[in-house]
Amino acid sequence: MRFFPRTLLARTFLLISLLLCFAVASWLALFALAEREPRARQVAQLTVSVVNLTRAALVAAEPARRRELLRELDAREGVRVFPAEPSDQIVPPPDGRFHLRIRELALAQLATDTRFASAVNGQSGLWVSFHLEPDGDVETIGGAHTDDPGEDEFWLMLPGSRAEHQFPWPWLAWAGLILALALLVAWLIVSRVSQPLRALAAAAAELGRGQRPEPLPERGSLELQQLAEAFNRMSEDLRRIDSERAETLAGISHDLRTPLARLRLEAEMSIVDADARAAVAADIEQMNAVIAQFLDFARGESGAPTAETDIDVIAGESVARSLRSGTAIRFSPGTLPPTHARPQALARAIDNLLDNARKYAENGIELVTRVDANGDRLIEVLDRGPGIPAEETERLKRPFTRLQNARSDAGGAGLGLAIVERIARLHGGSLELLPRPGGGLIARLRLPACGIE
Repeated sequence: MRFFPRTLLARTFLLISLLLCFAVASWLALFALAEREPRARQVAQLTVSVVNLTRAALVAAEPARRRELLRELDAREGVRVFPAEPSDQIVPPPDGRFHLRIRELALAQLATDTRFASAVNGQSGLWVSFHLEPDGDVETIGGAHTDDPGEDEFWLMLPGSRAEHQFPWPWLAWAGLILALALLVAWLIVSRVSQPLRALAAAAAELGRGQRPEPLPERGSLELQQLAEAFNRMSEDLRRIDSERAETLAGISHDLRTPLARLRLEAEMSIVDADARAAVAADIEQMNAVIAQFLDFARGESGAPTAETDIDVIAGESVARSLRSGTAIRFSPGTLPPTHARPQALARAIDNLLDNARKYAENGIELVTRVDANGDRLIEVLDRGPGIPAEETERLKRPFTRLQNARSDAGGAGLGLAIVERIARLHGGSLELLPRPGGGLIARLRLPACGIE
């Protein structure tokens, strides 16, 4: 079904259009069938009447006036009479149901030896034979002379249009007009149904990217009102839950940092052994780093300002911060065009990817920015660490998730990749964790070419 439309509006309108076209075609076929029988009876009765009247007129007319009578019939009614000859070249009438029905009804009222033809001697029309018992010499009939005292056979020709079963084009035009109006009304009805669903899909996409969509208008049919009301209620509940979670994590983090500061001061003053003091200080710093991750995750980025952003500049600043901390990173900028994005969120995502690479690889870390064939902006952090199995990549994007192998030795709360994944979805992009040729990991942040809409 490659060419079948994908949207609800197009699919529903297509199905309704097919139904309406089938209904109109069926009514036209039924009309043609219903009109054929009366039309056949009319033509058959006309043929019988003309044959009988012509025969009676010729028999009753004076021989001297028969030629004049035939000319009058030809001029007024288009009826012509010719004598039948053995050498006549006769074309049989059509075998269609309409013409068969005409002959069947006409033969019921004419002589059984009556013949029908669609052309005689190359002249087209509705040809019907009849027999005439002449009163003496019938030399004036059709300009032919005969002195056969018996019964003579003649051809009566009616215009071919009398027996034509013409298609009812006026009715077809009216049917086409009615069909066009019906399709227009169907489009309006379907669009009124699909428009709220499109708005709902757009709002759900915004909600999935971590944004806060505006409440949907609760109008339309009862079902659509209930759907919009349920979505607005769900969106508000999620917003409230996020707010409560952020406040809770922020409060816990703030409360933990005060005793940690006292522990650091106590360690500096009371622990004499330098190695033990350094170990305690490292543990405290790790706890501070975990608390910072909690704060970053709880804060979210949906409210951060957007602007035209030079991704290469942000990536260079992240590399500079990593170099000041003693991490060797090779940076290969790809001259990315400006992108509408949230610069603070992108900087935090790149910092998290670099920090993740630093934890699991001491060297071979690279940061690459480039544009792919589709125009998407790619930010890739490559390392030579132990890597991640393909079946674990999606799970590691969830919060508080860590891999149970060598890549879990470093400290952390399992929020770094979750924060990057959230920032990627906020920009309409994605986070891809791919194996690096030769060993290691490629953490790729993909951003759409259009940026944030």
